[in-house]
Amino acid sequence: MPNDFNLVVRNARVATACDTFQSDIGIRDGVIAQMGLSLPRGDEEIDAAGRVVTPGGVDGHCHLDQVIPPPAKMADDFLTGTRSAACGGTTTVIPFAAQQKGESLRAAVEEYHRRADGRATIDYGFHLIVVDPTPEVIATELPQLIKEGYTSFKIYMTYDDLKLNDRQMLEMLAAARKHGAMSLVHAENSECIGWLTESLVSNGLTAPRYHATSRPMLVEREATHRAISFAELVDVPILIVHVSGREAVEQIQWARNRGINILAETCPQYLLLTSDDLGIDVDYHGAKCVCSPPPRDSENQNVIWRGLADGTFTILSSDHAPFSFDDEQGKHPNGEQVAFPYIPNGIPGLETRLPLLYTEGVLEGRISLNRFVELTSTNPAKLYGLHPRKGTIAIGTDADLVIWDEVDTTLTNSMLHHAVDYTPYEGRRVRAWPAYTLSRGQIVWDGKEFRGKAGAGQFLRRGLPTLRC
Repeated sequence: MPNDFNLVVRNARVATACDTFQSDIGIRDGVIAQMGLSLPRGDEEIDAAGRVVTPGGVDGHCHLDQVIPPPAKMADDFLTGTRSAACGGTTTVIPFAAQQKGESLRAAVEEYHRRADGRATIDYGFHLIVVDPTPEVIATELPQLIKEGYTSFKIYMTYDDLKLNDRQMLEMLAAARKHGAMSLVHAENSECIGWLTESLVSNGLTAPRYHATSRPMLVEREATHRAISFAELVDVPILIVHVSGREAVEQIQWARNRGINILAETCPQYLLLTSDDLGIDVDYHGAKCVCSPPPRDSENQNVIWRGLADGTFTILSSDHAPFSFDDEQGKHPNGEQVAFPYIPNGIPGLETRLPLLYTEGVLEGRISLNRFVELTSTNPAKLYGLHPRKGTIAIGTDADLVIWDEVDTTLTNSMLHHAVDYTPYEGRRVRAWPAYTLSRGQIVWDGKEFRGKAGAGQFLRRGLPTLRC
């Protein structure tokens, strides 16, 4: 007689966004088939006694193999990026299919499927990045792609090659309202940044540290308020992404107090890095931490931690943007130390997102274990139309699981599985790491080796968002 299950995870301390309880987890054909105590045997068994088991992480904001102007090139493609995600406990990623100006949205989607299909090791979807919202894009392409499962898009208020003007933003938000999509907004004031950057460079202030000077909290505050105003006018929810500090947080809280449906995302860099990590005038190593918005100071770190605990933030994502440091396609464009405006923008973080938050959040008592699951798995699954298939542990859901070891480790880049030559968290103590990661019932990380396969990840046609603030 065959066993009832392909795999049984025994003696698990299961944590979801709502509950924590003891159970065995019986998996059949990639799906959780039964839960309870003393389940029948499986073909394979994992004893999770003394360990926490959470749903696989859903990283709703990461960049993989994204087309960007040369000489820059991202270090991670869909193989190395999803491998790294799996080894850190993330089993679903939603990177971006980025439209190029003059190109259709459909062409962008086709290009990113070419890059991802057959290479991704875990399940994935795509957000759209819309930079050229022509009448054809808004009236025809966007509605059709939303129907096909691309139910979210990102719009930028900064970067010359990405930003939309106010009228275009309103038209995109109106399309989101009409068709039920979720809008992600990068909120920084482009003109303020441009003026400050020119002033700094003209005075010879070009080191990486001046990236933060060119993007003070004021530029994030103003753009966040403007994005909120657009959302209020159109009467549509939006997600403000990678919120960095107090002034943007205050705008979001102000909006919610007025009954405006604003959701918010933050990232580990705003919890653990500060502007000091951008270095001093003679230190180009600060280029490793150039990202936008930039890290703030320790006082703002505390504001972000409070926002995670009190419900201000809806999700925590990595905003993984993988550029190697010692690389002519990375942080040294054409092999040179360049002025801060020309340093490729972003830091790696797919693999470290969950262990860092588990360590500094759960084990340090800043957030509960259930809140950890909510921020990193359940809420992104709901926000991006994947729940309940993803983001929870229940009968009938995909068997995406993380079995945690609470062990003391010093984080080094050599232990990671991305293709980037550094981590901004080098030398940091972590007290938790996945002992196993399961993607649809298959072990893709066993605590020592990556066991996934290129092409095993499935493209996810996503439904409409089911989460509101």
